[in-house]
Amino acid sequence: MTDSTAPRPRLRVLAAMSGGVDSAVAAARAVEDGHDVTGVHLALSANPQSFRTGARGCCTVEDSRDARRAADVIGIPFYVWDLAERFREDVVDDFVAEYEAGRTPNPCLRCNEKIKFAALLDKALALGFDAVCTGHYATVVTGADGHRELHRASDEAKDQSYVLGVLDERQLAHALFPLGDTLTTKDEIRAEAERRGLAVARKPDSHDICFIADGDTQGFLAKHLGTAEGDILDEDGRKLGTHEGAYGFTVGQRKGLRIGHPAADGKPRYVLDISPVDNTVTVGPAEALDVVALTAIRPRWCGTVPVGPGRYTAQFRAHGGETPVTAEAAGGELTVRFDEPVRGVAPGQAVVLYDGTRVVGSATIATTRRAERVSG
Repeated sequence: MTDSTAPRPRLRVLAAMSGGVDSAVAAARAVEDGHDVTGVHLALSANPQSFRTGARGCCTVEDSRDARRAADVIGIPFYVWDLAERFREDVVDDFVAEYEAGRTPNPCLRCNEKIKFAALLDKALALGFDAVCTGHYATVVTGADGHRELHRASDEAKDQSYVLGVLDERQLAHALFPLGDTLTTKDEIRAEAERRGLAVARKPDSHDICFIADGDTQGFLAKHLGTAEGDILDEDGRKLGTHEGAYGFTVGQRKGLRIGHPAADGKPRYVLDISPVDNTVTVGPAEALDVVALTAIRPRWCGTVPVGPGRYTAQFRAHGGETPVTAEAAGGELTVRFDEPVRGVAPGQAVVLYDGTRVVGSATIATTRRAERVSG
């Protein structure tokens, strides 16, 4: 197996520069590796006039200026590409529609799939570039069979391979992740940025959902979907309270339920199901969240499509742990069975399969099967 630290030919590289420290250092390292690098900032908002607040948000006017200053210091050409309409259609509108349907989407995966490694990469290749470089913490290697593979970052504490699990082999063939091979802490990345004279060295990382800069997801959804009072029910269908929109809840949620009636056993209750059809939210005990299997749709494979059932580990959120599973792809669907029940798994989320450190692929969870509970 050949890793991505092996010598490579000089490439024409388009470096996606968000205005943050990671992408700036990644672009600088690509130059240092001998590539012909051009920086580009993606304008993803139709009206990016508001500035970043603390560590929230990205892709603002401030960010584009920070990216331009970093490119000037690195000594590379720099452009701003307007992908706001594509981002709204493929990421923001999809996010709203998924919540409206009672599902829990991950917009970062959708952005990587539809924007950074579809719209951006396609445009880059059309302009004669060989690869797109980003500041993600992940590793691309070439296997013994010559196929490109996506692996976890060398430092698993910073690993971002989960949100890249939507990339196919063609996209991986044109992807560079200069930060993925280094066992450096974030403080060391910032120190490197300072040594390089990059003003973004101390800029806060962005968190939460980039197009919801104030972090108020429920308020954002209410603005787009309006309010509609519905019932909060227990497992037996008894009304416990009301809400202003089922989209404001996620499976596994405990806080903010505003239920006036305590459970008979005194234990906390969690969101078990969200029904957009009748605008109801069902709550119950934690053990009712145990999931033993799932069916996922729209699988995307980071290489060869697996044949037959296989043993893998699965991850369900960007910074979640792994769980052992048996998975099989057939008829455009992925069936996953867990060795042990797992909580916090909901339709709309992405399941990403791993074989050791290698990312096998990902799919969107459509349905889950709960564990049978023994009544007592």
